[in-house]
Parts: sequence; C-alpha cells; structure tokens
Amino acid sequence: MSTLERMRDWLRAHPLALDAALAAGVLVSMVAGSFVDAHGPDGTTWGVRTPDALSLALMVLGSAALVFRRRSPMKVLAATVAVSLVELVTADPRAPVAMSAVVALYTVASATDRPTTWRVGLATMTVLTAVAMLAGPLPWYAQENLGVFAWTGMAAAAGDAVRSRRAFVYAIKERAERAERTREEEARRRVAEERLRIARDLHDVVAHHIALVNVQAGVAAHVMDKRPDQAKEALAHVREASRSALNELRATVGLLRQSGDPEAPTEPAPGLARLDELADTFRNAGLPVEVARSDHGTALPAAADLAAYRVIQEALTNVQKHAGPAAKAEVSVVRVGPVVEVTVLDNGPGRDDDPGQDTAPRDGGGHGLLGMRERVTAIGGNCTAGPRYGGGFRVHAILPVKNHAPALGDPV
Repeated sequence: MSTLERMRDWLRAHPLALDAALAAGVLVSMVAGSFVDAHGPDGTTWGVRTPDALSLALMVLGSAALVFRRRSPMKVLAATVAVSLVELVTADPRAPVAMSAVVALYTVASATDRPTTWRVGLATMTVLTAVAMLAGPLPWYAQENLGVFAWTGMAAAAGDAVRSRRAFVYAIKERAERAERTREEEARRRVAEERLRIARDLHDVVAHHIALVNVQAGVAAHVMDKRPDQAKEALAHVREASRSALNELRATVGLLRQSGDPEAPTEPAPGLARLDELADTFRNAGLPVEVARSDHGTALPAAADLAAYRVIQEALTNVQKHAGPAAKAEVSVVRVGPVVEVTVLDNGPGRDDDPGQDTAPRDGGGHGLLGMRERVTAIGGNCTAGPRYGGGFRVHAILPVKNHAPALGDPV
C-alpha cells in the first residue's frame, strides 16, 4: 500500500482530523483572498490591501466552525451564515468570509435529503444575496454580490449530486450483497432438497428389497431341512432381490457423481411399465398381489411415473412387513380425467408377534409414508394413507397426467 493510500485510509478512519485539515485550508484561502483587490487600477491586483481585525476574526470563526460540520451540519451552516452576514454588512472592502458558508451548505446538501437541500439552499442563497445587495456598502449590482449567489447555488447543487451518487453506489452495493445472500440461500436450499430427494430414493430401494430379502431368507431357513427345493427357490429370490437392490442403489448413488464421470449410470428411473415385475417380486415373497389397470396406456410425465411406482412399491413393502402372513394386496391404476389415481389396499390385521409395527409406521410415524406424500405433493398431486373400515390399510395417490413444472429439487 502506498503512502497516499495509507493517508487516505487514516483520514477516513479519523473524520474529525480531515475536517480540521479542510477548515485550515479554507482559512488559508480566505486570508489569501482578502489580500486581492478585484477593482485595482490595472484590474485584479494582489497585495494592495490588508483585511481589518474584524474580518480576520470572522474568518477564523467561520473556518473553526467547519471542524464540526459532520456532527452538526445545520448548526455549522447557521454559524457560518451569521459570520458571513456580519462581514457583508460591515466590511469595506470585504473579505471572502462567505466561503465558509459555501462549504457548510455543501455539507448540508450532501448529508440530507433533496427537499431539505432545496429549502435550506434557497433560504441561504436568498438571505446572503439580499443582505449583500441591500445592506452592504457596494452597489446592488456589484460583481461580488452576484458571486455570493452563484457560489451558494453551486454548493447546494454539488452537495446534492454527491449525496445522489453516494445513495446510488450504496444501492448497487446493497443489491449486490442481497443477490449474493440470495444465491447462497438458494444454493443451500437446492442442496437440502437434493439430499431429501436422494434420501427418499435410498429409503424406497432399501426398504423394499431388504424386506423381500428378509422374508425369503426366513422361508429358506424354515424349510431348509425338510424341503430343500423350496429353500433353493427362496434363496434364488434372495439373490434376485439383492441384485436388484444393488442395481438401484448404484443408479441412485450415481446421482452424486460429477457430471463428467463416465461411470455414472444412465439407466432410466423405474415407472409403471415395470409394475408387473414389481408385483411378481412380492408374489415370489409370498404376498398375493392383484393388479388392475384402466389407465389406457396413459403416458405420465417422468416425475409422476416415478412417483406412482415408488408409492406402490412403498405401500406393498408396508403390507409385506406389517400386515401379517395372511394378508392380500390389491393395486389399481385408473385414469380419471386429467389425473391418474393409484390405490393400494390390503386386508391384513397386522402381525401378532409384533403388533406395534402395524400402527406406528403405517400411521405416519416412519419415513415411508412421509416420503410418499412428499413425492406426490412435489409434482402437484395428493396422497392419503390410513386404516380401512373393517381392517386393513389403504394408500391413495392422485397424480396429474399433464407435465407439472417441478419445484427445485423434485425428482426428474
């Protein structure tokens, strides 16, 4: 940092010292100007007159008041106008005491608003010019009187221009800071929504496939000694379910890879086209599932198609886990006007060996039902879940057929 920059920073940190230096400069200028005779025999002449004691005192008072111009701009302006009026009325020849009032008026204009600048500036110009023309020793049309009017007007205009520029620069900085804060908040919101979306996908994949693996492994352990062929079939289903789980986990975790990663998976997300395959995995696990479709080949948007698949997957997983060994499930997909309705019903009374699991997750305490509602709501649909009258459970989702503009972080 150069010496000039260090000095500028120091003066900004000590405004009173800066104002004292300005006051000293104004005093030197006023004293130097008081030695100039504008009406000498050869035009403007230097050093042909000396200011009297009163003029020197008024110059010192006016410049001393400028030291406090930032703290009390209105009071400083009143003080400098007062000493200028005394000089205009009494001095002959005049000393440029009005220069202190010009600086004070500039300070008021740069520190206040425009209406105040107009009122105070016009009042200062009028009072000083009128007194100089009517009460001073010079003729009213003297050049010095017009100079008072011109200098005070320029001071008010310059102060207002500086204030406007400061406000403009501050507005630009504030807008830039607000935009930066908005970008950071938007980035955090995008990260949070993406984490929530990936968490839903991981929950759906893990809950479904691990539940099937658990069921099939239990069957294999139960019939291993008496019916080895059935045990082998159950283990084959375990292998298939675990392989499907690994594939879907790989596809989900691939979303976290960088966009240029050549190993990132490109397999499309599952949808209703794989509904029969999904139902077969539960049938193989011992859960009777009936599927009825009357959507007439309706092509859902990608987000709605994935949401429908995940809703059915989570609902059937809950039936497998909580509805009991004698439960049956019914899945229906129906096109109703501009929407597709997905319904999953079961008649299971719950497991006798663990009755608490029948109520807590299926009544909304777990993450599965919450994830279903979040998926469906994100694409503009509606999802409800609750016990059926007479026993069992019902999950019902309404999904829009037309493409919905997803919020940030919705699955696409």
